[in-house]
Amino acid sequence: MRIHILGVCGTFMAGLAQILKESGHDVSGSDIQFYPPMSDYLRDIDITTIKGYEVNKMPEADLYVIGNALSRGNECVEYILENNLAYTSGPSILGKELRERDVFAVSGTHGKTSTAYMLTHILNDQGRDVGYLVGGISKNFKNPASLGSDKTFVIEADEYDSAFFDKRSKFINYHPKNIIVNNIEFDHADIFDDINDIKRQFHHLVKLIPNSGNIIYYQDDENILDVLSKGAYSDLIAINSDNINVNFSTKELTVHDETYSLKDLPLIGIHNLRNYVCAIIAAQVEGIEVSDSIDSLKSFLGVKRRMEKISEINEIKIYDDFAHHPTAIRLSSQALRNKHPNRKILGIIELGSNTMSSGYHKENLLDSYESINGALVLDPKGMYQGDNIFQSISALLEELTKIIKDYDIILIMTNRDSQKFIKPILESLEEK
Repeated sequence: MRIHILGVCGTFMAGLAQILKESGHDVSGSDIQFYPPMSDYLRDIDITTIKGYEVNKMPEADLYVIGNALSRGNECVEYILENNLAYTSGPSILGKELRERDVFAVSGTHGKTSTAYMLTHILNDQGRDVGYLVGGISKNFKNPASLGSDKTFVIEADEYDSAFFDKRSKFINYHPKNIIVNNIEFDHADIFDDINDIKRQFHHLVKLIPNSGNIIYYQDDENILDVLSKGAYSDLIAINSDNINVNFSTKELTVHDETYSLKDLPLIGIHNLRNYVCAIIAAQVEGIEVSDSIDSLKSFLGVKRRMEKISEINEIKIYDDFAHHPTAIRLSSQALRNKHPNRKILGIIELGSNTMSSGYHKENLLDSYESINGALVLDPKGMYQGDNIFQSISALLEELTKIIKDYDIILIMTNRDSQKFIKPILESLEEK
């Protein structure tokens, strides 16, 4: 089938292009912005890409996949509707491609990408050719998606909506057999009114899991417990319960009275410990012993833009991190502080998500980076106030050049294109 993807440079849609191509389809895609790492990935897997949404550039196709970033008024969308062309959402077509597989969906507000890659890495390292689709790039994997030959398929399962014509969360389309629910917090203020809206979507997900399936979750997350209290029909595997417990201070995991050390695992921070444990317990569901999973995770190198060390110039380290929610900012900042207790750390924070830019987390933002020495905040919509908050990137970078030599570590935290910070920082340090 000839398939054209509108919005192909998104992390999910680029991975979908890979799966569809491996399934035997002829795939191309359009977008308005192409930047690394996804632009490099699309080029490497030989997906023909078109910049812009002009109808005269859009190729003929048997089916058009419309990304959730597109809506009415888009020239290509209007043409497809006016001419009654076949179209669908990305999650919908992926779900149909996976109906014969045992889908293991990794969900939660935070940690989906890392946990999904951890689980996939364990299974692959233990000799399983599992398929996967994860919204990011890992150093352990050539591509962020693969069809695989194993019955199990691991997917990062997002609660964001599927398309302008399908407002259900993406993960509803995947019909998973097993799920991880790592955590639930409020996010995506552009489509959800409050936390109850989000919990409703997770409840819909839980209701889809068959009796033979499993739900892995943290017992200490009240929002998850609230979702499960509304009805669950599968095997519930609770972490931080009588049978499975993790001690974050000693970095030890106890499973059915047997204790395992996680001290040798490479990624830093409590959030990554939580991710590790989810992946280990999920792999146990897949028949992998806990000790074997831990051994496999020792060689897991992490995910690009998740506390990724970009460079070190003049003894100043630069890290790139995807943190864009107060909880993620706090955990990333604390992790780097714990690793470098005596270094001066400067955070550069972009309020790029719809939730943060709306001002929803105004009360929690300042507390989120209290463990580091200073922060410069890019707030394009002017929703926040403070001496270190800037509406333009040029003003922020001007201030940064004045103070950059006062710090040992620069931590960039944004879910947007981080290169607009990285390149000027590297140029400034090289000049000095």
